[in-house]
Amino acid sequence: MVPELRRAYNAAFSEERYRAMCAWLEREGGSPVDFRISETPVFLDAALARELERAAWEIQRQVANPAYLAIADQAIPPGRKVPGESRHPAILQADFALAIGPGGAVVPRLIELQGFPSLFGFQWLLGRGYQAHFPAVPRDWLTFFSGLDEESYARRLREFLLGDEDPESVVLLEVHPEQQKTRIDFHTTERMTGVRTVDALAVRRRGRRLFYRRDGREIEIRRIYNRVIFDELERKRIDLSLVFAEPTDVEWLPHPDWFFKISKWSLPHLAGEFVPPCHFVSDLAAPPADLESYVLKPIYSFAGLGVQVDVTRAALAAVDDPRSWILQRKVEYAPLVETPDGFSKVEVRMMFLWDREPQLVNSLVRMSKGRMLGVDFNKDKTWIGASVAFHPPLASGA
Repeated sequence: MVPELRRAYNAAFSEERYRAMCAWLEREGGSPVDFRISETPVFLDAALARELERAAWEIQRQVANPAYLAIADQAIPPGRKVPGESRHPAILQADFALAIGPGGAVVPRLIELQGFPSLFGFQWLLGRGYQAHFPAVPRDWLTFFSGLDEESYARRLREFLLGDEDPESVVLLEVHPEQQKTRIDFHTTERMTGVRTVDALAVRRRGRRLFYRRDGREIEIRRIYNRVIFDELERKRIDLSLVFAEPTDVEWLPHPDWFFKISKWSLPHLAGEFVPPCHFVSDLAAPPADLESYVLKPIYSFAGLGVQVDVTRAALAAVDDPRSWILQRKVEYAPLVETPDGFSKVEVRMMFLWDREPQLVNSLVRMSKGRMLGVDFNKDKTWIGASVAFHPPLASGA
């Protein structure tokens, strides 16, 4: 990392600046922030930023490989396939732990990946917030990749979402959007791009065409920035077959099938220096001798639901559908960010937009002091939560 920047930031930090930034985010984002914002950004030196960049592109190449794509339909549960699938995901994201590697070096290690959006709008806003409120953050450092900066990233996101369509024909689709913890991202995305958020339950169909109502008018939907999570539909018993089950004259960003095809299901099919060993439970002839060194994850869940950190033979034997669970080797996170009450661990999500070609555009950081990154594992802790990773300008390239 960058010790001199860390020392300068910590020495100049104040709760007043932090509270001012959080209030600024809510004003600029047009919504409350319903998740915890870390007191600090992460500072990556150029070498570690390039290593994360290299790791992200390595994962992208593997999931774009024809051999992987030929089997990826197997990831889609029965009854969940949506007509009109695209040739590749419009969005790809890979989550890397900053871990302890050989000789004590800090290295990226893949934890999860998804062909599904996250906070592309809010991360742009959060980076601005840290730079505006904390003078120790270098003004020429960036969170972006591929030669993008604050202005060109916003322009790129707008072009990606709109294509050649009028903004009112493009919608961010979610279920009960104002109840979602990520709603500030929806509001920020609309302010950046003009794309409005529409509740999927309010969409109407006529033939192959989808519509929503706004300001007393019925507007045809031409492109969908899809934020609907299928396991939420199942948990809440929401039927959206009107939108997802029949062919439609819309372009999906991304197509819903990629929610499954690039997911935890992908992990046992990946390999390389950045990928910890991972197995489908159904493929295990016997549990690993060092079972305590693994974590058990349900494939078809989101946001850490159902993950078991302390795996026992009894828990493994109790798995209802071994094809729907993976056993992934644990990663030793580095105690990386010095804070007033101990060190925080860091996970970095590397974020691709993928229209004509894949482009690595930004990152998202989650910080933790618990055994996992979720709120339940970090109660009463500070200097944890959502953040960004600043790095010096890098030469563009895959």
